[in-house]
Amino acid sequence: MAVSDFLSGLTEPLNTVLFQLGQDAVSWAELLGFATGAVGVWLTVRAKVWNFPVGIANNVFFLVLFWGARLYADAALQVVFLALGVHGWWQWLRGGDKHSARTLRRADGRTLTALALLIVPVTWGLTVVLGRAHDSSPFWDALTTALSLAAQWLLNTKQYENWYFWIAADLVYIPLYFSKRLDLTGLVYVLFLALCLVGLRAWRRELSGRSAASPAVAL
Repeated sequence: MAVSDFLSGLTEPLNTVLFQLGQDAVSWAELLGFATGAVGVWLTVRAKVWNFPVGIANNVFFLVLFWGARLYADAALQVVFLALGVHGWWQWLRGGDKHSARTLRRADGRTLTALALLIVPVTWGLTVVLGRAHDSSPFWDALTTALSLAAQWLLNTKQYENWYFWIAADLVYIPLYFSKRLDLTGLVYVLFLALCLVGLRAWRRELSGRSAASPAVAL
């Protein structure tokens, strides 16, 4: 049996259409991606380590969904996110000083500058590759991939500024998914955007409270 046939057999149940939402034929993959994505972001807002296993499940569902929509960078990104999810899970549990749990902190200026500068060549390179692979939206797919990778790295290391990168990515993802008739996924990214704003506020409040309690400790 060919590899493609084997993979099709595994993913076929997830591609079963459940109902129609506008112009979007909602499948199990999209519905379960909606559910696990919403729960995962809510857990991240609460700074709960369980956001990682829930996020890994979300990656599997969105991998199937995005591959079918010919958003190849988004599909490949789910594989990267799965690996980063395992890394982040370990980092939050054992990535702190002397193998203690990692604490919430701010990113320094050099880190943010490096990430911002890297987004440009990564976006350009992926746009070229995806255009040759007949991706349906090469530039936007590449840009959201670059922003999401930066955001995930900051999240893995529990740095507050991850929310700014997620917000920037969501502002592109929302119209992109609606344009591809993935209406339910577009709606869940509207929810993600709202939860990112909540997370930004919650993490800022935690950092401010810690600073007030221990003014001599640098964040």
